[in-house]
Amino acid sequence: MCNPFRVGRCIACVTGGGAPLLRNLALPPAMRFNPFRVVGGLMGDQGTTILFTVGHSNHECEKFLDLLSRHGITAVADVRSQPYSQYTPQFNRETLESALGRRRIKYVFMGKELGARREERECYVAGKARYDLIKGLPAFLQGLERLRRGMKTQRIALMCSEKDPLTCHRTILICRQLRGGEADGAKIEIQHILEDGALESQAAAETRLLALMGLPEEDLFHDRAELVERAYDQQGEAIAYVDPPPQPATAGQKAVP
Repeated sequence: MCNPFRVGRCIACVTGGGAPLLRNLALPPAMRFNPFRVVGGLMGDQGTTILFTVGHSNHECEKFLDLLSRHGITAVADVRSQPYSQYTPQFNRETLESALGRRRIKYVFMGKELGARREERECYVAGKARYDLIKGLPAFLQGLERLRRGMKTQRIALMCSEKDPLTCHRTILICRQLRGGEADGAKIEIQHILEDGALESQAAAETRLLALMGLPEEDLFHDRAELVERAYDQQGEAIAYVDPPPQPATAGQKAVP
């Protein structure tokens, strides 16, 4: 019997067989679920719980749903601070929740706990939300624990809007805190669903992150782990939410903060 938390499950088991399997076979070859296509990482072993992430980008809704189905996702945790967009209305909260329900995929909004645009003013410095302060917020820690509990029974994908996991807080903030940890005694393995459906492991993403930040794999004075932490810090600083500047006052009006 297949382990429900392994990447390399058979197609019939991932899709549930029957009609979902037929839908998979009806897809163009490049979009079909391939249980062995993993970028930069091995499939989950026994005792490993896999957490996925995905960016909805500007996908058509059905294509996005197919990406989730190909990897057997049973629940989407929406970590957008504001789950609405005038440019991609198919991913507005209520519309998305309804579409996911038609595929029997659960939806939960976790932007309040795990979003990057925070209400807590104590994590802002000079108008910028600091990831090193967000990670210690009670609501954020509660959100991480909620995810860990959810991984016991669900195959979860963290969802945000950015296509590339490296330009999104789902990787640079949330997954940074979960990597190497455990959920109910099982080691957490993180896999990022890319635009074409391929999987990129957290370790492979970190290798790309080092290159993006112009850092080596190691040097004379620092090992890889230290350089990876520096890369996370630099990218977190680059992508963190910044309060918009106050709107200038017009004649007879006060400035709007």
